[in-house]
Amino acid sequence: MTERPVKLACRHVWKIYGPHPERLLAGGAVPTMEEIRQSDHVGAVRDVTLEVAEGEIFVIMGLSGSGKSTLVRCLSRLIEPTGGEILYDGEDLLKASPARMIEIRRHRMGMVFQHFALLPHLTVLENVAFPLEIQGMDRAAREARAREVVQLVGLQGREGNYPRQLSGGQQQRVGIARSLAVEPDLWFLDEPFSALDPLIRREMQEEFLRIQRQLKKTIIFITHDFDEAIRLADRIAIIKDGAVVQVATPEDLVLAPANDYVAAFTAHVTRSKVVTLGRLAVAGLPDSVAGTLPGAARIEEVAERIVSADAPFAVERDGQVIGHVTPAAVISVLIGRSA
Repeated sequence: MTERPVKLACRHVWKIYGPHPERLLAGGAVPTMEEIRQSDHVGAVRDVTLEVAEGEIFVIMGLSGSGKSTLVRCLSRLIEPTGGEILYDGEDLLKASPARMIEIRRHRMGMVFQHFALLPHLTVLENVAFPLEIQGMDRAAREARAREVVQLVGLQGREGNYPRQLSGGQQQRVGIARSLAVEPDLWFLDEPFSALDPLIRREMQEEFLRIQRQLKKTIIFITHDFDEAIRLADRIAIIKDGAVVQVATPEDLVLAPANDYVAAFTAHVTRSKVVTLGRLAVAGLPDSVAGTLPGAARIEEVAERIVSADAPFAVERDGQVIGHVTPAAVISVLIGRSA
């Protein structure tokens, strides 16, 4: 990933539920999961340290009950962490006053959750404009902004509809538009598409990527679906029992898992969906090539073109040729013999 400024960083963040959680962390202690359990506490988030770059789609993955949603709510202080440090553009959110946190959430953070939570008595336009009304923006200005984001998510012409008149996918688009209305710097999405049927879910993923190409937000996205994570993520954090096990690109998670848990988590992923041409590229160029392809392209996207050409392709990164890839190398990935 190109070096970018850090937008959000958390250092040794904990969320422990129980009668006296702070005692477990006294003096900089790092209690084990067993020690937490034996003291009649629950370690929902354990010693998490990570950084999210500006403009990055950072996906947090884990099984149900792993702590991923609790972590995201700690990052926005919707849940109060037990300990640690959370830096947002360098400001420690754990030292911010309640009034300051309200201001940050209203003006700089956007949030979309699995349950759309649309207000049934308000139209699409009114739902989208609602957070701007809370900010105190006058009606003409907030409706103008709401119309912009309604168009952005492809719902123009439905501004006067009520939620009950919309499909599930359309309702989720309203939820996305509402969160974007405040023009957030940081966007939290907690399994926003998991309640949708597969076809609508795929459409929403494509819509999400289209919006991100335009807006380039910093995004923290929670999912339990590895295929969804592969499609969307710049990097993925795997979380287990409240602790981060590995942070890596989708490609590195699959090809270089940190331990057996990550290996099992990614075992059934189709390699051609994650392996890039840059990973397969061999240094140097043959006498002739069929063309040039970007190193970031995944095998699944370009396999047919390479194999049907029956000739090597040059591979480039950042405008520089880094080597070449052959049809045989691509076929080996497709049939599971390499990468």
